[in-house]
Amino acid sequence: MPKKKTETPKEKTEQEKETKETETKKEETEAPEKAEDKKDKSTEEPNVKPSDITKSAEGASGKSEITKPSSETTPKKKEKTKQERAAIAHINSSPNNTSVHITDLAGNTISRVSGGMVTKQARLRSNPTNAMFVAKRAGERAKDLGVTSLYIRMKGQTGGNGTGPGAHAAVKTLDKEGFTIVNVLDVTRVPRGGPKMKGGRRGRRV
Repeated sequence: MPKKKTETPKEKTEQEKETKETETKKEETEAPEKAEDKKDKSTEEPNVKPSDITKSAEGASGKSEITKPSSETTPKKKEKTKQERAAIAHINSSPNNTSVHITDLAGNTISRVSGGMVTKQARLRSNPTNAMFVAKRAGERAKDLGVTSLYIRMKGQTGGNGTGPGAHAAVKTLDKEGFTIVNVLDVTRVPRGGPKMKGGRRGRRV
C-alpha cells in the first residue's frame, strides 16, 4: 500500500498564497469588463412606447388628461374693421321751413333736403312729421357715401325764440338712422345792435 504524503504547514501556506494571488488577478481582469457593461446598459435607450408613458401618468394622477388643439394649428379669422367717417349736419329750422344740409368736415356738400322737396303744401313745410322725412332722406344719401358719425348744428331764425318746430324731430330721426351723434350745438345768430328795426317809434300796429 502506498503511503499518503503529509503536507507540512509551510507548503499549506504557500498554496493558500498562490490561490489568493490567482483570485485577485481574476478580479482585476473582470472589474473593467463589468464597468464597460454598465456603461453600455446606461447608454442604451429603453424601448418604451408613448402609450405606456401616458398610461403611467394617468395612473399616477388618477385623472385622464384631455389634449386640446394648440392655437398655432387653428387658423384665426381676420376681423374686418369698418372705416369711420364723420360729417356735419346743418339743420336750419324756422317757423316756415326745415332743411337738413349734410357736409363733410371741409364743408363740401354730401346731401341737402328741405321741406319743400317732401311736401307740396306750404303750410306743412315746418311740420315735425315732414322734418322726420327730410332728415331720413338726407341721412340715407350720407349713409351710402360711408358717413358713420355726425356733428349736429341747429340754427333758428335770427332774433326769434330758439329753433323751429322741426329741429328736434330731425335730430331724433338721424339718431334712429344709426348715426353716432358726437355733439349737438345751437348756432342761432344773436343780433348785437345793428340797424334799426322797422315799425317806427311805437312799433308794429296789429
